[in-house]
Amino acid sequence: MDSLLEKIIHSPKLPIYFKEIQNLLEEGQQKRQRFYEEMTEQEKAEFIEGKIVVHSPVKKWHNETCGNIYSLIKLHNQIYQLGFVGFEKILVRFTRNDYEPDICFFKKEKSTGFTDGQMFFPAPNFVAEILSESTEKHDRAIKFEDYALHGVEEYWLVHPEEKYVEQYFLKEGRITSTAIKDFSIPIQAIFEEKENLKTLQGF
Repeated sequence: MDSLLEKIIHSPKLPIYFKEIQNLLEEGQQKRQRFYEEMTEQEKAEFIEGKIVVHSPVKKWHNETCGNIYSLIKLHNQIYQLGFVGFEKILVRFTRNDYEPDICFFKKEKSTGFTDGQMFFPAPNFVAEILSESTEKHDRAIKFEDYALHGVEEYWLVHPEEKYVEQYFLKEGRITSTAIKDFSIPIQAIFEEKENLKTLQGF
C-alpha cells in the first residue's frame, strides 16, 4: 500500500479527510456535468482534474504528423476490419477525467456497439498523443497514469519536431503495435509525406 495512503488511513483525521475528498469529488462531478452541457463540436476541450482544458490551434507539424498516423492506422483497419479508429474529437470518458486523444483505436469487441450519434466513448485499446509545449505535461503525467489505470493497452508519445516516437516497441526503425494486430510501420512514415505514401501503397 502507498505509504501516504496508509498514513491517512491510520490518522484520527480520516473522517475529515474522507468528507473533504467526498465534497471535492461531488463538486468535480457538477463541473463535469456543466462541461458536457456547454462543450461544442467546434473546440477541442478536455475535463482534467476538475478543470476544463481548452486547446489552442495546432502547429503545421502537429497536424501533418497526426494526419499521417491516422491515415496509416485507418487504412490498416479498413483492410483487416479490426475495430474503430478515432481522430482528435473523440471524447473518451474515464472515472474522473475526459480526454480527446489525438488518435485512438478500439478493438472490434469494444466498438461493435458504437452508434452513429454516439458522443461518449470508453477507454480505447490504443492512444497516440502528439506532443506540444502546451500539452506535454498532461500527456506525460495525468493521462499516462489514467490510460494505464483504465486498461489502455498501448500509448504513443509522438515528437513531431524531433521526429521520434516513445513506446511501446521500437525496433530497427519501425514501430510495432501490440494493440492493433499486425500493424507495423517505419517511423519515417509518421513524419515524412513521401514515406507515408510509400507505406500506404504497401498495405
